[in-house]
Amino acid sequence: MIALLLRPWALVERNARAAGRAVFTYVSGFLEPVFYLFALGVGIGTLVGTIDVDGEVMSYAVFVAPAMMATSAMNGAVMDSTFNVFGKIKDAKLYHSVLTTPLSPRDVAVGEIGWALLRGLVYSVAFLLVATLSGFVLSAWAVLTIPVASLIGLAFGSVGMAATTYMRSWNDADYVQLAILPLFLFSATFFPLSTYPPALQWVVQATPLYHGVELIRSLTTGAVHAGMWAHVAYLAVMSALGLWAATRRIERLLLT
Repeated sequence: MIALLLRPWALVERNARAAGRAVFTYVSGFLEPVFYLFALGVGIGTLVGTIDVDGEVMSYAVFVAPAMMATSAMNGAVMDSTFNVFGKIKDAKLYHSVLTTPLSPRDVAVGEIGWALLRGLVYSVAFLLVATLSGFVLSAWAVLTIPVASLIGLAFGSVGMAATTYMRSWNDADYVQLAILPLFLFSATFFPLSTYPPALQWVVQATPLYHGVELIRSLTTGAVHAGMWAHVAYLAVMSALGLWAATRRIERLLLT
């Protein structure tokens, strides 16, 4: 059992060593949501003032901060599980070498998703520290945003890797941005759900990032309620389906 867990970890360790030679790339992924937080949450927030979210009045920066943390987790996981994985498949042919070791295609999938999850988690922890020091975290429940960020990373990382196995060329990478950008803009990140037309509210609530944002926002503001478990269930099901699809697809891709 321990050996089964250690085999994917070897790939995680390999990726960690490689990351040390591309520090700027990883730091930039963390800085983007921080810049959005201070540009929009603080800058535009001075013009917006306070907003009412389900009866809770809060500053705009406090409203935006948890959304940016969820975005950090998503960005870290997606970037690694899509662009980086595709480069290893298409250009570096890394996994063909990996399969000459005791690692199996399933180990490759688990190891890469684990690394994507770890990257998203590091982004989220760093962002939480920035938000806390800036006074945008209002509740001690915020400590639970760390496992929530891990769940967000797992959900997006596993689905991202499954989608990557269908990419034919680097041109297909544009579809990744095409999927991520609307999620970033329209998952109740910058506006409360109530500001959307009723028909669009259903669309927003169907997006995965919305559930991550709502979970983290409830925890950072202290608005904890039983309905949060529905968000957890959504992300857990997404993670399970993504893991199943990613392992199945990577096995077929590397063994044929």
